[in-house]
Amino acid sequence: MLVTKRIDGRARADRLVGNVAAAAAKLKAESGIAPGLCAVLVGDDPASQIYVRNKGKAAAAAGIESFQQNLPAMTSEAELLALIAKLNADDRIDGILVQLPLPKHINPQRVIGAIDPAKDIDGFHPENVGRLWSGGKALVPCTPDGCLMLLHDALPNLAGAEAVVLGRSNIVGKPMAALLLNESCTVTLVHSKSRDIRAAVRRADILVAAVGRPEFVRGNWLKPGAIVIDVGINRIAHPGAKPKLVGDVAFAEAQGVAGAITPVPGGVGPMTIACLLRNTLIAACRRRGRAEPV
Repeated sequence: MLVTKRIDGRARADRLVGNVAAAAAKLKAESGIAPGLCAVLVGDDPASQIYVRNKGKAAAAAGIESFQQNLPAMTSEAELLALIAKLNADDRIDGILVQLPLPKHINPQRVIGAIDPAKDIDGFHPENVGRLWSGGKALVPCTPDGCLMLLHDALPNLAGAEAVVLGRSNIVGKPMAALLLNESCTVTLVHSKSRDIRAAVRRADILVAAVGRPEFVRGNWLKPGAIVIDVGINRIAHPGAKPKLVGDVAFAEAQGVAGAITPVPGGVGPMTIACLLRNTLIAACRRRGRAEPV
């Protein structure tokens, strides 16, 4: 039986945030510039409020100036677009993050398209998407970027590996596939309409699971020695106890089969915020023609 390595996303994220903090301090000492991140929250969704608050705390700890715009749920699309135009023109702001989901009366694609691509630290603007798929210089979506870093920790050279991505969302699945193609992997993108998902997973040297279905991938689906990156965060209710967090892969079953796997929690999640801070620093440097430090 294989000994499955646990990929520690929390420790990797701590190292990345430390590097960002050091680089941000150096940038401020040399130029007087502190990278600035502005989060825009429309409505009062509790989960979104917590997420945005955590991003602000992490930014402040890394030497990044944190700004926040809280708007009521009934804010019109025109009002939100006017705010984004104002943030685009604000030189203190290097990164703009509009927290999703937005209220139903606001078109998210129109909002994403209004953000200056140079300040699009989520990497969702069509210009950044196009650059990523064409192998150009882009701001990369944070979760797949973090997944790639964890993959490199487990396998420095990904070229030639058979990679399977479960899920085709614009936030994770599609950009993950592009990143793996840029690493010269052979990539299969599997989704709800795919035939024989189990067979596709069985071929994978690298599996990135992002379908949002608790423990969907069973241990006996995995190719022995596969590297598994589990993006799923699913809450399972237990009577009389706190909900349990599980991923899209049956973690216990994967032990002894996978070569390496990310846990849930403590795997991909911490990397997402760390990569957001990194993108803010990269945006600050690119906007001013400075070398990218991390």
